[in-house]
Amino acid sequence: MKLFFLFLMLCSGAAQADLFGDGIVAYKEGNYTQAAKLVRMAAEQGNSCAQFSLGVMYGEGQGVAKDYQESVNWLRQAADQGNPGAQFTLGLMYDNGQGVTQDYREAGKWYRQAAAKGNAKAQSNLGLLYYNGWGVAQDYLSAYMWFNIAVAKGNGNAQKNRDIAISHLSSEQLARAQEMAQICESSHYEKCE
Repeated sequence: MKLFFLFLMLCSGAAQADLFGDGIVAYKEGNYTQAAKLVRMAAEQGNSCAQFSLGVMYGEGQGVAKDYQESVNWLRQAADQGNPGAQFTLGLMYDNGQGVTQDYREAGKWYRQAAAKGNAKAQSNLGLLYYNGWGVAQDYLSAYMWFNIAVAKGNGNAQKNRDIAISHLSSEQLARAQEMAQICESSHYEKCE
């Protein structure tokens, strides 16, 4: 249920006077089967918020049978349309090997796209990939940079991880990582490497 409200927040700008909006109403009323039916209809019409929502519903088994492969299918459709919530969630699916073979490189691809749209959770998870060297070359400066950016958006997990990453940096490296974070943010995530 927590993820459903997450995607409601991420898609709050979507018009509510449509199938997707009716699906949200049905969901809030506890009629998950009807919600899934309405959301599916909107998703089939190409609504990226509905596709994202349906992907989460399949991942959680809300109104439909839990099916990670079907979840990935709908998340990918929304992610390909640029939906940052779907991009982050698809990254999680690859990170955890749910509905797909675990692939940190692919997780990083989707986290990076969501991070470039300001998704703090994706930024934090991208930091973890760099910190651990999962799917990318281990790079404590890049890890710190992404953690620091996520912290600026209020991500508590990123703050803990950033504080751990500091122990791997000299004072010069820390200054450089902070500069990298500033450049990344001021360039609207275009100069983050």
